[in-house]
Amino acid sequence: MSTAVQTRTRDPRIILNAVQGRVPHLVAGVDVADLWEREVALLLRDYVAVRSLAERVLGQGIAYLITAMECPGVDMGVGKTVDVGVHQLVLDTPLYFALCEEYNGGRYKHHAPLIERRRDGTVMRTAELLRKNGFAVDDELWAVDASDCSPCDDKVPDSH
Repeated sequence: MSTAVQTRTRDPRIILNAVQGRVPHLVAGVDVADLWEREVALLLRDYVAVRSLAERVLGQGIAYLITAMECPGVDMGVGKTVDVGVHQLVLDTPLYFALCEEYNGGRYKHHAPLIERRRDGTVMRTAELLRKNGFAVDDELWAVDASDCSPCDDKVPDSH
């Protein structure tokens, strides 16, 4: 008799919308259904021209941030494309604080990027870490910038 291990992929949309109760003012009266729709709309407004790409970038940004919070001290980094999603979340500070409360024990997770990009395989190692942390990895988005990592400074306490 064999036993199969059932694994479930973590859904970035569900993760994001789960913290909506902490920041209801971000969606109340602004013609967006939920936090996911808000962040997609902001990406479309400022950075990305196509909705499907905005959703992919946002999903990978959420996966990265949650993994960074749940795996403190692990060397991680993203390429330019996924970093757009990360920055969208960090710049929407009420939402980012809600994510920190939920996934980082209430502590603020600093974003302290290094000036120089790394070209040492960190991007693809990070994608594999996300996969191990239960997220679906959009291999195309990670591979497009695989040799151009934007890591954070590990000298800044609790940074990603």
